[in-house]
Amino acid sequence: QVQLVESGGGLVQAGGSLRLSCAASGRTFSSYTMAWFRQAPGKEREFVVGITWSGSTYYADSVKGRFTISRDNAKNTVYLQMNSLLPEDTATFYCTVHKYYRSRSVAWQRQDEYDYWGQGTQVTVSS
Repeated sequence: QVQLVESGGGLVQAGGSLRLSCAASGRTFSSYTMAWFRQAPGKEREFVVGITWSGSTYYADSVKGRFTISRDNAKNTVYLQMNSLLPEDTATFYCTVHKYYRSRSVAWQRQDEYDYWGQGTQVTVSS
């Protein structure tokens, strides 16, 4: 059974940093693209950043230059380093895994491209 468990969320002041982790199990995650989405109160869930099984990354414009995704395949863990946080980054962050083994192309924003989701971790940025 595939499981994704996020951690690292919390309350931080604007300009601060947080590091989220997503521990994965139940699949050979080194061969799967992973991504982070977020959902702010009253808004749709949106794509934030993704990393392919081969290590290529793709960022939403709103987080470029501030967020960094990485993965440690030996630990089956994906990380999201978030710097220069803004109040508008306040959201529940979700880790997800792409449905296809060693996918060659990814429609990053399409949520139906992913088949398992974590329970989410709350990030709150105060002004």
